Amino acid sequence: MGTAQLAYLTVADYLAGEDLPGSRHEYVNGEIFAMAGASKAHGTLALNLALALRSHLRGKPCRTWASDMKVQVLAANSYYYPDVVVTCAADELGADSPQNFVSAPTIVIEVLSPSTEKVDRREKWFAYRQLSSLQEYVLVDQERQWVEVFRRHEGGWMQDIAAAGESITLPSIGLTLALNDIYEDSGVPEFSVAAAL
Repeated sequence: MGTAQLAYLTVADYLAGEDLPGSRHEYVNGEIFAMAGASKAHGTLALNLALALRSHLRGKPCRTWASDMKVQVLAANSYYYPDVVVTCAADELGADSPQNFVSAPTIVIEVLSPSTEKVDRREKWFAYRQLSSLQEYVLVDQERQWVEVFRRHEGGWMQDIAAAGESITLPSIGLTLALNDIYEDSGVPEFSVAAAL
């Protein structure tokens, strides 16, 4: 029986490749993984969130990016493409800072899909929470109106859940968002905790 040897990519080679036109890849400890395409609902949710955050942060020392900005997690030797990322770190916003990734996000938002949910909930969550800058990790369901916010506290992380008709709060940037606005025009059906009980 033969054996196959995996070829590991250096970070420099990965970053150079991601600057070329074509598909995007996430980098995890020397291995790359192609990013899947998004559904219309997924794209609408990410856009709604990015626009709301961008509007709220206009004129403030924070920036918002959607889909194409990588997050570097040095402790996990990884680079991920979240659906939306916000950073308020001054050293990330200067002209001399890297222009194709951030390493000190304040908020990371992932829109869950059946093919990525397990990775978003386990691998990425484990990696992201190693970032001392991260204040909120937000998971947005694209099959029902359901949002989970993991928020950093002195003793660790707390989880808040919001369903249709409710709101989420992002204290790190002083913003409350109604799920009605997050899910606007997405076609995602409502879900209420009371109905599920």
